[in-house]
Amino acid sequence: MSAPTAGGRVATPLTWRVARLAERRIETPTAQTLVLDVPGWPGHLPGQHLDVRLTAADGYQAARSYSLAAPVADERIALTVQRVPDGEVSPYLTEVYSEGDPVEVRGPVGGWFVWRTDETAPVLLVAGGSGVVPLMAMVRARRAAGSRTPFRLIYSVRTPTDVFYADELRRRARDDHGLDVAYVYTRQAPEGWRGDPHRINLADVSAHGWPPDLEPRCYVCGPTGFVETVADLLVGLGHPTRRVKTERFGPTG
Repeated sequence: MSAPTAGGRVATPLTWRVARLAERRIETPTAQTLVLDVPGWPGHLPGQHLDVRLTAADGYQAARSYSLAAPVADERIALTVQRVPDGEVSPYLTEVYSEGDPVEVRGPVGGWFVWRTDETAPVLLVAGGSGVVPLMAMVRARRAAGSRTPFRLIYSVRTPTDVFYADELRRRARDDHGLDVAYVYTRQAPEGWRGDPHRINLADVSAHGWPPDLEPRCYVCGPTGFVETVADLLVGLGHPTRRVKTERFGPTG
């Protein structure tokens, strides 16, 4: 039986759909974007995720959740998968899964950590590592909708080779009016970078974020420790907790 949502609408039960690989893009030495054809996909909001399920010949099943990396286009969706060496799902998706092969997907999932294209308040995105994926969906949705909402992205990564969507982010920072991108490198910075590698701190958030009096919407995504640190920094700067939305993750397959 369908249940009403907070907005009074009736929620449609999620069903598993067969998706097939249409395209693969290499993002980093350990991460790939998979573009999937999903007939009947109902659409999604930037920031939502889906479940991917694999079924072995003996009937064993394994499922994992992955953030959607871009707006839907003609029943095509994109997710970026980082390979976990001892995982059950990511090694298959990044090393075995071939064009035209099926997997099952279910979604979209989540309604809290989302950005809607009709919103006009400034947006601060803070990503740690692969936590940039749902935030990139917001960046892409902003461009696709022709939105003029000002965006700022602070992206913390270990080294320059760990940056997801590196070329696209450079292009968008140059061409997408109202989008600013700043990086924090924790282990190795690129040649000519000012300062030393460090973990994200108050100075980074203060310099590259929005001041609280502009009432920005803040989205923070990454490993649990990173998310807790950034959320505390934002609240300490005066951002109300209701405007600081977080999504955290741990090691998965």
